Amino acid sequence: MNRVAFVCLLAGGCCIAFAPIFVRLSDTGPVASAFWRCALAVPVLWIWFFTHRQKADRREVPLMPLALAGMFFAADLGVWHFSILFTSVANSTVLANLQPIVVTLAGWLIWKRSVTRTFIAGMAVAIAGMFVLVGPNFASGGRPLLGDALAALTAVFYASYFLAIKIARDAGASTARVMAWSTTITSIVLLPIALMFPQPFLPAAAAGWWVLFGLAMVTQVLGQGLIAYAFAHLPASLSSVSLLIQPVMAALFAWALFGEAIGPVQFTGAALVLAGIWVSRKGS
Repeated sequence: MNRVAFVCLLAGGCCIAFAPIFVRLSDTGPVASAFWRCALAVPVLWIWFFTHRQKADRREVPLMPLALAGMFFAADLGVWHFSILFTSVANSTVLANLQPIVVTLAGWLIWKRSVTRTFIAGMAVAIAGMFVLVGPNFASGGRPLLGDALAALTAVFYASYFLAIKIARDAGASTARVMAWSTTITSIVLLPIALMFPQPFLPAAAAGWWVLFGLAMVTQVLGQGLIAYAFAHLPASLSSVSLLIQPVMAALFAWALFGEAIGPVQFTGAALVLAGIWVSRKGS
């Protein structure tokens, strides 16, 4: 079961790596695309929940972690998209994906879960590899300090989202219940922000809806669904480190689809991230 969950986790990380691809192809604003990502996924997730309802879903499951997961994910998407306006995409991506440190520290301080030296070494290698991966693209944008601070705050919200999902899954909530509730709450929170933000809210043409639908189905339903499933069977710290595969795959997808250059340095960084994930799994 752990091997299956680990494969699902990596597959989910690959799916959510498509998010910046869809956002780039979308003709709506960044916060609007985040809203539509969740809003279009909500009906599918509730159909999934009611048609595959398990016995575990018939008993009482605390709604607080489900609500927190939705609010933290809304904060994650909203703050991250705002950070891109003030700093480079590379800086924002790196800082937002430092969530394994927050997850590991929370598990150690709050739940008193020990971590091995091997796991710490693997996490350090993976994070170092991520910096190497995007290092050549680092650049200072307008008001970079504010943007970097928002990106670092995103990592806290991202980690809190993962921890809330872990708590809900440990309490007996099924993957379908977690995804349906959290995604619904996320879309409700993001709607007023998307409407108030000066950006295109609706696609200009029918093709734009297909991009948003792909964003919802691939990254939210499939990607986050696989991650939520895996969190029930794997330690939260290992799961968060393994999801560092996301920037690796995002760079590869951008290279394949948009021709963005990837040189020896980026390949070295990707190799370090994958090696760090492998070492972390051995040390879990």
